[in-house]
Amino acid sequence: MVCVGIDVAKDKHDCFIISSEGEILADVFTIPNNAEGFDTLLQAIRRSTRPEDKIKVGLEATGHYSYNILGFLLDKGLPTYVINPLHTNLYRKSLSLRKTKTDRVDARTIAAMLMSDVDLKSYTDTVYHNEELKSLTRYRFDKVRERAKLKQSVSRLVTILFPELEKLVSSLHSASVYALLSEFPGAKQISSTHMTHLKAVLKNASQGRYGQEMAETIRNAARSSVGSVMPAKSLELQHTIRLIRELDAEIEDIETAIQAIVDEMQSPITTIPGMGVRMGAVILAEIGDFSRFDSPDKILAYAGMSPSTYQSGQLSPSGAYSHMEKRGSRYLRYALYNATKHVCHWDPTFAAYLAKKRAEGKHYNVALSHAAKKLVRLIFAMEKSQRPYCAAA
Repeated sequence: MVCVGIDVAKDKHDCFIISSEGEILADVFTIPNNAEGFDTLLQAIRRSTRPEDKIKVGLEATGHYSYNILGFLLDKGLPTYVINPLHTNLYRKSLSLRKTKTDRVDARTIAAMLMSDVDLKSYTDTVYHNEELKSLTRYRFDKVRERAKLKQSVSRLVTILFPELEKLVSSLHSASVYALLSEFPGAKQISSTHMTHLKAVLKNASQGRYGQEMAETIRNAARSSVGSVMPAKSLELQHTIRLIRELDAEIEDIETAIQAIVDEMQSPITTIPGMGVRMGAVILAEIGDFSRFDSPDKILAYAGMSPSTYQSGQLSPSGAYSHMEKRGSRYLRYALYNATKHVCHWDPTFAAYLAKKRAEGKHYNVALSHAAKKLVRLIFAMEKSQRPYCAAA
């Protein structure tokens, strides 16, 4: 057995090669983060190994910095292991009481972990190519969050310029209201426009839902509005609505790309009642290759949904208090909780389970976390068997 530890950084990587007998085959050496550096690493591995040797290459999960070298190692057919930085940090501390964290030490630590930890799962091509779906789902998450902030700005600006409008429409964030505010960004502009033009704007944007009556109602409210006349705020409102529309188009493009990947994957996860493509895609992207996990509990731990237990002194285990760890992927936790809400609404089995937990006196969020764990167990079984959802009799 030959283990290769790599400490990944932005511009360079520190590498260390050791045999299972503890012989240092290549002391810590640094390679640049480019094609020449990758070839140097490959040659060092080949010089240090024989054809019959089993090779394990390990590196920390450092996000986009490790993506290129990870792809290189997989293309060369080298069994590669991606290790949680928290895991390596705890392992390093277990070896020494001194605070020694350097790139050279980390490279050695990773190699030592590969040698001692038999439970590590190798990184597969499935997980690597699944990064594309993860990239898209996280990109969509960020865009949706950005759009939500802009919508808050619209609500704030309308409160300043035309506060009465919010009570006249079902939502400020509809196409018809955006069309109205884009052309007339304030009560003053609406009150002075011709009724025919105002009616046409509303009718076209609402596809006929708003007509003469709504146009008159809005203009009358505008004429008696207490809204401020602030050209700067009106300009900000127009620009904010324009940005929201651009984000709408971008999010639609991202969702089309996500849909294409999910269709190609042919996962049974979307057959679960209430499990939409958006949340299903996030769950698949964040978990990646299900073969990496021996049980649903491992996925729960990966998502940071396992309870952490605190026990000290004479505090009995029954009296020990536990909280959700909230480590791991926050995107996965978000998707699981939101998906569970919809599944509990649409599937009778999950609805009954949630009601049962609520009847036991549990808070809604606690009961929902139990249902989320049940959902993870279901998803794990379905992905292992590749069978669609079948409701309980």
